[in-house]
Amino acid sequence: MLKITLLLFVFAPLYLSGQNFQKHFDSLQITGSTAVFDYNSKKWYYSDGKDANIETLPASTFKIPNSLIALEYNAVQDENEVFKWDGKPKSHFGNVIDVWNKDTDLKTAYKNSTVWVYEEVANRVGRDKYITILDKCNYGNGILTEKGTDFWNYGDFAISPSNQIEFLIKLYENNLPFSDTIINKVKEIMISEVTESKILRGKTGWTRHAGKDIGWWVGYLESDSNVYFFATRLTKSIEDKNPHFLSARKNITNNILSQIINNQ
Repeated sequence: MLKITLLLFVFAPLYLSGQNFQKHFDSLQITGSTAVFDYNSKKWYYSDGKDANIETLPASTFKIPNSLIALEYNAVQDENEVFKWDGKPKSHFGNVIDVWNKDTDLKTAYKNSTVWVYEEVANRVGRDKYITILDKCNYGNGILTEKGTDFWNYGDFAISPSNQIEFLIKLYENNLPFSDTIINKVKEIMISEVTESKILRGKTGWTRHAGKDIGWWVGYLESDSNVYFFATRLTKSIEDKNPHFLSARKNITNNILSQIINNQ
């Protein structure tokens, strides 16, 4: 079930851009939104300000706080601890994921979105500890009612795109209830692209709830002169076979970021 929350934006006044971001969604026949926070100017950009405050399951974007929790509270020895594959083929909504079917460590599980590794982490951490820590982080709605381990993919736990960005800003500033050493390790794990002029950190996510696919891409782009935090969330009916759904998470985000940066 989708939930709507009213958020107090402590980082900046509300800023609704007049730029036409919706065209990037329409061209792919995709429903969803992108929110961006410009760190230097303290401005928010939205393709859909209402959608930016609607909460849904975070899917694998939860691997960002989950990695922090795992390392800070010794649910893993370190990011290189090897988790042993049980020999059973692993799949995600009927799709066998070959890279999940082997022994792996935490940093590789983050890159490959290896659900079973993070389920083992969740078993080690325990639900009560998650509730306490996530409340301290102001991450999500705190409703961890799903009986299974994988509460970020199933159940009523939920977060909005704006809340995702608020959390990422705190991460960037090392302003979370974790040690600087752990935060910096997770920042390294999050890196997906490095060039001479930029560093991109992020995490994708994909789950299903109430007959809908939910796809995420959240993170932040550090350039030489600024930082741009982003959260894109796409939704569609499970019956809709739109071939662009998964790739559009990053494509739409990149197009909107380019549009914002080029127009400054």
